[in-house]
Amino acid sequence: MTTNETGNTLQLEADVLVLGGGPAGTWAALAAAAKGSKVVLADKGFCGSSGATAPSGTGVWYVEPEAKQRQEAKLSRYAMGGKLAENEWMDRVLDQTYENMNRLGRLGYSFPVDQEGGLFRRGLQGPEYMRLMRKLVKRAGVKILDHSPALELIGDADGVGGAAGVSTQGGDPWRVKAGAVVIATGGCAFLSKALGCNVLTGDGYLMAAEAGAEMSGMEFSNAYAISPTFSSVTKTAYYRYASFYYEDGSVVEGAGSTKGRSVIARKLLENRQVYARLDQAPADLQPLLRVGQTNFFLPFDRMGIDPFKEMFPITLRLEGTVRGTGGVHIIDDTCATRVPGLYAAGDAATRELICGGFTGGGSHNAAWAMSSGSFAGEGAAAYAQSLGPSGTRRDVQGFASMATGIAGANEAKDSLATEEYIRAVQAEVMPYDRNLFRTDQGLRDSLSRLDELWQAIRQGPIGREVTAVKRREAQAMLATARWMYRSAQARTETRGMHKRIDYPDLDASQRYRLITSGLDEISVRAQRVHEEAVSH
Repeated sequence: MTTNETGNTLQLEADVLVLGGGPAGTWAALAAAAKGSKVVLADKGFCGSSGATAPSGTGVWYVEPEAKQRQEAKLSRYAMGGKLAENEWMDRVLDQTYENMNRLGRLGYSFPVDQEGGLFRRGLQGPEYMRLMRKLVKRAGVKILDHSPALELIGDADGVGGAAGVSTQGGDPWRVKAGAVVIATGGCAFLSKALGCNVLTGDGYLMAAEAGAEMSGMEFSNAYAISPTFSSVTKTAYYRYASFYYEDGSVVEGAGSTKGRSVIARKLLENRQVYARLDQAPADLQPLLRVGQTNFFLPFDRMGIDPFKEMFPITLRLEGTVRGTGGVHIIDDTCATRVPGLYAAGDAATRELICGGFTGGGSHNAAWAMSSGSFAGEGAAAYAQSLGPSGTRRDVQGFASMATGIAGANEAKDSLATEEYIRAVQAEVMPYDRNLFRTDQGLRDSLSRLDELWQAIRQGPIGREVTAVKRREAQAMLATARWMYRSAQARTETRGMHKRIDYPDLDASQRYRLITSGLDEISVRAQRVHEEAVSH
């Protein structure tokens, strides 16, 4: 690995550059290093403690390699996801997840013991999991750049050749030339303050698209999670044990954590506060729930509320593509994009291949993160090795769609404008009656405003300073919103989490994926699903 300083810019060379330090990024780094590649990992936060997984527990789609169990696992969300998942991909992810989870146990992760005396491997505690992953990545010889968000990919006509960014701690720019890049920057939650998600603003989507990559499944991006009004914790799975009430204690009919979330949204739209109480949780299960999700209960304990006995006010917090299934379109089993040298993993990549148009906070997403990270890391290593020494000797340029390297003339004014862009995007994607309950007219109105914002934000250059990070976040959220709504406009049916009020039924003729591309002009094309994935 080559290192040098040019002015204040940190210059590095490596075989593989991984952007993102969550589960997908760390598994990608491990896989690439295991293939003999020199690897650099750049994380927007601190690798091991930032992102959606690190602060809390998560379920994992871990299934024993037994035919009946595997078939039941594949069927579990197949219909709910609109039958867009594929059998081969589900098998690959189940196999890789099984291998990776068992490997974690061998490498030091302490799984709890179940009632039969066996190890319970269907869940992970985020803090312990990611602390171990950081340790393993460092042990593998990977160079970690913490607090170092990427601002743009760099490359040439032959593909991607690295990335450039800035350290938010020291303020100095960095530039890594690499034979291949893995985008593992997570999804986009639009700065909704969901726990662990405020570093997830769609940065990887934007950088990949600027290099020529496509998006897939962006219409499946309107995930809203239940949380108390006084908390950022969005662990909706625990609300399966909840009953929902109005302030006077009367039951909200039809409300629920899975199929009844729309009922909650409609009541909130009517300015009727909804309350929850976890009164369906059996007494002997309650202590286990506390162990499984410690962070879930901290806000209640601070406020002196017993959530099993007392009602508490709830809201629905947007998690966008973090709990959705849309992301960068991948073209083969190495998680490659259509841009040579560029790979995508975790929430940065589409998860339609294993769960179609619906998923949850953990489970499939957690399995996909570790599996796609492994696939992408191996693929990137093989690609970089095929280039040989020439991989880092190319004359590369930045791919950003905004002018970079020029400092803003008025930092305070630029920061204010950026905050205005962010609030304007949130005004289009956060309201339930725009994003959760979609109509053609509502989508058209939002897109008209979003397109104007896009043209406006493209006018000003961004610098290499820390202030440029927030401006790129605003641009990434704006780009993500436009891909979401263009795809939602094209899917004239209700499928998975995508709900069209004007097209409330599933249309069998639209059993295809929507591939979205472009920045100034966005195009949407259909891609047929290859096979009937599973059958009863």
